[in-house]
Amino acid sequence: MAESVASLLRGGPGETVSVLLPIPLARAYDYRVPAGMSVEEGQYVRVPLGARVVSGVVWGSGSGDVAANKIRPIGALLKLPPMKAELRGLIDWVAHYYLASPGAVLRMAMSVPTALEPPKPLKLYIDTGSRPQRVTPQRARVFAVLSDGLPRLAADLSRMASVGPDVVRGLVHAGHLNIVAGTSFSEGSNPDPNHSIPTLSGFQRAAANELCSSVGAERFVVNLLDGVTGSGKTEVYFEAISATLKTGRQVLVLLPEIALSAQWLCRFESRFGVRPTTWHSELSTATRRESWRAVSFARAPLVVGTRSALFLPFAKLGLIVVDEEHDASYKQEDGVFYNARDVAVMRGRLAAIPVILASATPSLESHCNASAGRYRRLSLPTRHGEAKLPDVEAIDMRRQPPVRGRWLSPALDTAMRETVEGGEQVMLFLNRRGYAPLTLCRSCGFRLHCPNCTAWLVEHRLTRKMRCHHCGYVEKLAESCPECGLEGSLVACGPGVERLAEELARVMPKARLKVMTSDTVASIRHAEMLVSDMLANRIDVLIGTQMITKGYHFPRLTLVGVVDADLGLSGGDLRASERSVQLLSQVSGRAGREERAGRVLLQSYMTEHPVIRALVEGDRDGFLAAELAARSAARMPPFVRLAAVIISSRIERLAADVAADLARAAPREGEIEVFGPAPAPIAQLRGRFRFRLLVKASRRHNLQAILRGWLASVSWTRAAIVRVDIDPYSFM
Repeated sequence: MAESVASLLRGGPGETVSVLLPIPLARAYDYRVPAGMSVEEGQYVRVPLGARVVSGVVWGSGSGDVAANKIRPIGALLKLPPMKAELRGLIDWVAHYYLASPGAVLRMAMSVPTALEPPKPLKLYIDTGSRPQRVTPQRARVFAVLSDGLPRLAADLSRMASVGPDVVRGLVHAGHLNIVAGTSFSEGSNPDPNHSIPTLSGFQRAAANELCSSVGAERFVVNLLDGVTGSGKTEVYFEAISATLKTGRQVLVLLPEIALSAQWLCRFESRFGVRPTTWHSELSTATRRESWRAVSFARAPLVVGTRSALFLPFAKLGLIVVDEEHDASYKQEDGVFYNARDVAVMRGRLAAIPVILASATPSLESHCNASAGRYRRLSLPTRHGEAKLPDVEAIDMRRQPPVRGRWLSPALDTAMRETVEGGEQVMLFLNRRGYAPLTLCRSCGFRLHCPNCTAWLVEHRLTRKMRCHHCGYVEKLAESCPECGLEGSLVACGPGVERLAEELARVMPKARLKVMTSDTVASIRHAEMLVSDMLANRIDVLIGTQMITKGYHFPRLTLVGVVDADLGLSGGDLRASERSVQLLSQVSGRAGREERAGRVLLQSYMTEHPVIRALVEGDRDGFLAAELAARSAARMPPFVRLAAVIISSRIERLAADVAADLARAAPREGEIEVFGPAPAPIAQLRGRFRFRLLVKASRRHNLQAILRGWLASVSWTRAAIVRVDIDPYSFM
């Protein structure tokens, strides 16, 4: 709903208004406007709740179903711009569509409680320009962070430079850093749309013109920017960003992962002269507070962030970009379940602004929406400049197996040696963190597992730890079997990236290796350092997990090796084939992005699989057509609607009983099917036992209404939790 058509409440003294609180409650509460106060919809207020005082947002007129003598007065108005109607509408829509409480959704939009109060002066650090006689690597990193001239908070400076606070304090004491008062947002740092105008190809210019025209029209439209890897999609949507900034409106760019923003931020700075405001979980509380307020007061022209940035209180939002729109990271699967791509489209609709979905491998849903005319498809069919798409070959591991005790086939081994000897770079992809995915006792067969989850512990040999990648449980690397007690009997099974690095270090001792996973790249600063090393040709072979597959542009990278292309092709997941094509296409797209020709080698035991064939033949559209035909025949999304009902409890019998009660009360209408209950594939997660039901309904049914009525007909104890996942991505 646009602000111009919103119903504007102006509550005067004595009137009753409803206030939504950022608490998981099902409705807003009524409060009285006290004498001397006037409120309007969207205003942030302080109100009493029981014995405490909490902040909330005026949501509308009072419900009228509470006795006047029980209605308490609003305590205070907060000095902030009111929450706009488009964001309030989005909160209501997310709560309705994903069956969440409005208060829980509001909490995502009020995620920084300290931002609601006027800011206190901040202690910021700047570079004086002087240097100590001895510049240690730690000190050099501090100076590198401050080289852009922007003052930094101590916590941010320490985090970005990967140093302890004593290093920063020492530089201050020695006079190499000064402390100044102010905010973390320096004046005059707005992006310049004309800072560095690029030269675009014909395909790029045509797509950019279409995007700029949609910005100029100031209306809602979804543009699917569908371009092969290396086609310059970022430069194209930068033109739409430029057009939006020229109108004085704000831009939101979503990226699926924090690490992906490292190179993106550099590209943005090259194009617009400054770095944008960032929003993600790594930021300190003080930085999040300042960023939230800057967005609210329209002092942040562009924000780049992960999915939670969707709920920031933009004052003048004019464009939303969802980069890598197909990425599963956009689906939140804790707290409020939602898909950020779909929520971004809805926010664009409510704000009456254009949305850009960019991908080299669009999701099946977006592909169908574009084919049906609901989205506008803008195609970039060729790579930018002289670059060509890489040649993709499948290595049949049944015919070319690796040497015993190794994981790389002779063909990939030879190609790697030739590439490195030629002064070019190699990327090896294996979507398994750690050293080995499974550790077992060769004597009694015991497998080391997580005590809280139905999952094996993953060995991390570099840190000598065993970790659960589901709940975070950690224990020391065992020397003997916990079951039979035999010392030295534990053996690692299968490869992870650490084991792959160990193999390469043994057979290619002169090659410079780096591993890139969420374990080794803990911050944007770490990612920036790794990107810098790749660009400076200080790395010969980069080994990594899914983190390395998206968005990176390394000119000297000419060979990509996929160690296990079959990983993810099986297991019964509805989206297994689609995800595999997307993931392997993305990692393949890192090769040969400039004048050097690229090559991709896929190690597979299933070279006849449709996914492997599609990649080798470069037939993405043929794969999509076949996948859609299979989904249609099986009555699966996007042709029907799915919802998962997940029941969990610390008591297994209780979870099973509640699941059985829900199954007995399940709707039995004609085109609605309910499957289960069954134990979840990960039957125990974080100490809770889990059962699942799956609901399938035709698209003409109101699935949310059906689910609400069904769940309301069954009662269960508070010791059990029932969650609903609309449009599930994971079936674990």
